Amino acid sequence: MPLYDRLADLSLRIEGHERSTQERATSSGFDRTTTTVSLSGDGETGLGEDVTYDTEDHERLVGHDLDLAGEYTLASFSEHLSDLDLFPEPPEREASHHYRRWAFESAALDLTLRQADTDLASALDRESQAMRFVVSTRLGEDPSTDRLDAILDAYPDTEFKLDPTSEWDDALVADLAEYPIRILDLKGQYHGTEVDQDPDADLYERVVDGFPEATIEDPALTEETRPIVEAAADRISWDAPITGVDSIRTLSFEPSWLNVKPSRFGTVESLLDSVEYALGRDVTLYGGGQFELGVGRGQIQRLASVFYPDGPNDVAPGGYNDPDVPDGLPTSPLSPGDGRGFRW
Repeated sequence: MPLYDRLADLSLRIEGHERSTQERATSSGFDRTTTTVSLSGDGETGLGEDVTYDTEDHERLVGHDLDLAGEYTLASFSEHLSDLDLFPEPPEREASHHYRRWAFESAALDLTLRQADTDLASALDRESQAMRFVVSTRLGEDPSTDRLDAILDAYPDTEFKLDPTSEWDDALVADLAEYPIRILDLKGQYHGTEVDQDPDADLYERVVDGFPEATIEDPALTEETRPIVEAAADRISWDAPITGVDSIRTLSFEPSWLNVKPSRFGTVESLLDSVEYALGRDVTLYGGGQFELGVGRGQIQRLASVFYPDGPNDVAPGGYNDPDVPDGLPTSPLSPGDGRGFRW
């Protein structure tokens, strides 16, 4: 039975809903705003998190009336969401439609499972396992290893995901090669964001050669970069372009790795169909985060524990994103709890 079919007909009662917004500074130099969506019914509460990046879109959501109460299945509630305008005004960027849709879909999934007195792994006939994670960080405008050293001083077994930039020279790459780096995100598929990295064949060659064991994520394919990327195809991964099964099918070459960010898919059905499609083709999956501030972080950790616990999951506890490295953070691997619903 397809994964989504195991959930689609589960009953869901919604009697009310609330929303709350939170904000936090990050180690990447910007203040993150997200909105928690809370759906309630039959004495249970389901939570989801809207990871839309533009603060204005969160502010416009305040007071926006949505008709959500009723008796549904998980599938029919998803159909109902398709008929609603979740944005009172058009969002600042197109991808935000999926991000907000996921907030309501994930809250509904959490509530559905709680009303059924079960959890995601059990409902899908799988097991939650201890989950490995890496810590994603940037190295600053004048890139150095200082941030890595601070994290390793506090948590010596940490592994990393880094975002190379054209400022990375041969000397820095040689220094970084001594660190436990699992993923290098070239950000070549990002457009119109603060972290865009233009295609740079010299950088790509420096990274591919300098980190022969690392996974290389989201290169841009140009006449100059394509030969470098295709020569390393068995360790190339994709993130930003992946929004559903069709997006996997239309990649430039058959993928070996994929970064799964649930909010990019918009719906539970699209997410599970894509995970199932990839696993059926022996694609190595790992989870990705988007600076979640609340329940969304635990949900991406739960997905990783159910489907790809041994991957280099970029789903570290949120404290690792703080500007100053705090004490007392959990370390990898994380052991899953036994709670109901769709949470960690």
